[in-house]
Amino acid sequence: MVYDMRGRKPAVLVLDDGTVFEGTSMGARGEFLGEACFNTSMAGYQEILTDPSYAGQMVSMTYPLIGNYGVNPDDVESGKIYMGGFIVRESSRIRSNWRSTGDLDGYLKEQGVVGLEGIDTRALTKHLRSYGARQAALSSVELDPGKLLKKVEEAPGLVGADLVLGVTIEEPYVWSEGLTGEPEYEVVAYDFGIKRNILRLLTSQGCRVTVVPAATTAVEILERDPDGVFLSNGPGDPEPITYAIESIRGLLGKKPVFGICLGHQLLGLALGGRTYKLKFGHRGGNQPVMNRDTGRVEITAQNHGFAVEPESLKDCRYGEVELTHWNLNDDTLEGMRCREVGAFSVQYHPEASPGPHDSRYLFEQFLGLMKEWRS
Repeated sequence: MVYDMRGRKPAVLVLDDGTVFEGTSMGARGEFLGEACFNTSMAGYQEILTDPSYAGQMVSMTYPLIGNYGVNPDDVESGKIYMGGFIVRESSRIRSNWRSTGDLDGYLKEQGVVGLEGIDTRALTKHLRSYGARQAALSSVELDPGKLLKKVEEAPGLVGADLVLGVTIEEPYVWSEGLTGEPEYEVVAYDFGIKRNILRLLTSQGCRVTVVPAATTAVEILERDPDGVFLSNGPGDPEPITYAIESIRGLLGKKPVFGICLGHQLLGLALGGRTYKLKFGHRGGNQPVMNRDTGRVEITAQNHGFAVEPESLKDCRYGEVELTHWNLNDDTLEGMRCREVGAFSVQYHPEASPGPHDSRYLFEQFLGLMKEWRS
């Protein structure tokens, strides 16, 4: 067991195949059971931590030094950290940034998130790439690998679990931050685990956004009579989110619909398609995606472990589903469009935060679709 010379206590990560990584504890003392995955972003750890799409997971950062610019209240993507565990090669004890108001270790403690540092994160990443995302235990209280492995084997996985109800809001609210003047469009956004930068970009385009709970029905949405409906990102398996799939079906052809990430998967299911779990998912800010409309390659931010099966969309009863975007790393579907019902979606995150800005044109496309449906 690893003991740190600065007095930090040991911690251990145990994967469901029996692989063990021993390091030192950071953040809160405790134990978390969930899926272990990795993120390839070099920066943006605070945005990653506060992305609700990571509920039910622990994240290992592939970049070796994390925490060097501290944390601040402006770079959060939600009200709290939803992931259960955070793993780094080295957590910087020195923070240098004029906006910094605290350090990473203290932030994790404050949020009750179990952390692990000092392990070979490159070896962990290669293991997950070879064998797939694993169920795992991360603990700084129970250090016996055998006991932790037994807990992992008895714990439920992500497949079949509804994680959305644990991250969505209870009551609707209006987001108007960044809106100048009278709004040009009224948008209703489903909160399946929505990130704040999505809301910022929608208001920057002249939209007033009403955010609603995940279980809001199509009838309730149509009573609000918005110009368009946005389907947000969120955690876990889309198939158990049957209430959202049914609501989306009730909106198709009645209001323009734009979905990203989990919203893309839910739209695919609503159109009659199928989804499946990826081997190790896409998480990071450097995924190349081909836009079939333009032939251009976009470098994209992504965070998902499930995908839509393209072949399942061939006989859609709502009309032709055009497959618009493809991942160039593994040839998975990254975007689709059904013109007959005014719906389109992408699997990646055009709002980034963190990540490149190559795909922000999609918000302009949403505005164009709403304008077209008005006339």
